[in-house]
Amino acid sequence: MFPQAGSIRLLLGLLMGLAAAMPIHAQEAFETFKQLNGSTKMPKLKAFSAPGLGTFTAPAQGRNVKLDAKLTNEGQPMQHGLSWRVFSPIPDVDGKLPLLASAEGGSAAFQLAPGDYFVNVSFGRAGATKKLNIPVEGDVADQVLVLDAGGMSLNAISGADTHIPDKQLSFDIYSTDVREDGERGLVLADVKPNTIVRLNAGTYHVVSEYGSINAVVRADITVDAGELTEATMQHRASQVGLKLVSEEGGEAIADTAWSILTSGGDIVAESVSAFPVMVLSEGQYTAVARNKDKIFQKDFEVKAGTNMDVELMLDQS
Repeated sequence: MFPQAGSIRLLLGLLMGLAAAMPIHAQEAFETFKQLNGSTKMPKLKAFSAPGLGTFTAPAQGRNVKLDAKLTNEGQPMQHGLSWRVFSPIPDVDGKLPLLASAEGGSAAFQLAPGDYFVNVSFGRAGATKKLNIPVEGDVADQVLVLDAGGMSLNAISGADTHIPDKQLSFDIYSTDVREDGERGLVLADVKPNTIVRLNAGTYHVVSEYGSINAVVRADITVDAGELTEATMQHRASQVGLKLVSEEGGEAIADTAWSILTSGGDIVAESVSAFPVMVLSEGQYTAVARNKDKIFQKDFEVKAGTNMDVELMLDQS
């Protein structure tokens, strides 16, 4: 849920482009699109089994503490989609903080013995952690964690406005920070189109792949707290079908091996199929077909957003 959410539609060609902002109700957005929850469900200790969603019972000396989370400082407490985890601050023999309790949903209520804890709340790939002290006496104030989070929904077109089937698209989301090894940290891989990804506010480096050969575009996309950013990336690529035929418009000849070369002579794709279909980025190519002991070839040009068939004639010299 995104209280007071806005929707920003970005048209990103190769690197970037921007269209006008358009309001969208966050709850409707979450109901419309498939959800992608990046949280890992963590095991509950038997000593702290929860009688109901969002509650946790500890020994009799436990103090009640209520936990809420907001997307922004000014936002309302969230009612859905949260994962709460309570950890001991003392590492175990493996150097990890023991998980003491967990809850799913919106607000959470725990009974915790006096002492120190780390409380973590996650909303998809967004999260916040707070150190919590439970006093022996006195009131325990309600705790509010601010996620500073929003959402991102990705799609892509080819050329000016050619639709790309969802099954041919995938997106990888990276941090914009470059590590010492020169690589960016992967946040989430193989994100499908029109899937809302919940993320901490910030700028992310998004890589979109159309097909599996060389149609790749990149863009830096900003997620604002409390808003849903919808980004449409623009590929300069098209779908190409290849056929070796005995006559124009004829049936594809079986047992044909294919190689696709760039104008510089580099092989970008190979296939053994009568009628292979592949996605290629815009540019000049040469199709080479091998059938029995004969080799056939033809130069062709791929234009963005214009799907095409390339026919090689069996009787060509």
